[in-house]
Amino acid sequence: MIEIKGLRKSFEEKVVLNGVDMSIPNGSTTCIIGRSGCGKSVLLKHIVGLLIPDSGTVKVDGMEISSLSNFDLFQLRRKIGFVFQGSALFDSYNVFENIVIGLYEHGLRDNEKLESEAMRVLSAVGLLPEKKSDAAVFEREWKILKEKKPSDLSGGMKKRVGVARALVGEPSYIFYDEPTTGLDPVTSRQIDQLIANLSKKLKITSLVITHDMFSVFEVADSVAMLEGGVVRFFGNATDLKESKDEKVIEFLSRYN
Repeated sequence: MIEIKGLRKSFEEKVVLNGVDMSIPNGSTTCIIGRSGCGKSVLLKHIVGLLIPDSGTVKVDGMEISSLSNFDLFQLRRKIGFVFQGSALFDSYNVFENIVIGLYEHGLRDNEKLESEAMRVLSAVGLLPEKKSDAAVFEREWKILKEKKPSDLSGGMKKRVGVARALVGEPSYIFYDEPTTGLDPVTSRQIDQLIANLSKKLKITSLVITHDMFSVFEVADSVAMLEGGVVRFFGNATDLKESKDEKVIEFLSRYN
């Protein structure tokens, strides 16, 4: 569980977070919305320990992030998968190398184990068929896909590879930063469905930063809207639609 209490963060004179309180239960998908510059990314950086709060606490699995040693923080981060806005694939690496880079950097050199994990996560995101269905077809598609470079992939395929990389090691949490930005409407809805399916199938706690309100209504179990450095709204998507809060109404009219 992720618990945030009284989180405050300023950069020089600019107050970004001014007392954020939020609890994200295990196995749920929570969307964080709000206008540009409201602190969504700053909040996410506190959760993964890239920023230290001026005051307040961020706890993941009961551990206060800012009080962890570097070793314990790195161990916790291994339980977190991150899907970057632009997928952040390495252009010079093929699909297989992009998928397993985290395992490789942590010292795993057994190619059979690396390939097995890559196959598993690529199947999970729909880029490979289920291995048990037809072994010959699976091996053929795997050999083709593993050698592809990011330049050989469509926008939707790049995003799926990015999600697959985040699934390596079976994390407890996945954080998505604007997962549908730059994608066409059809592909965006496919990525939404993928996020929703993975959350339900793998029981992963998901945190999604987005401006795409279609995504919010498709994937969110709960929605948090940041405004003025605090959580202006927290509830389900239906409550969001029906909110009488003028700031919520204004945001929905602009981004919906």
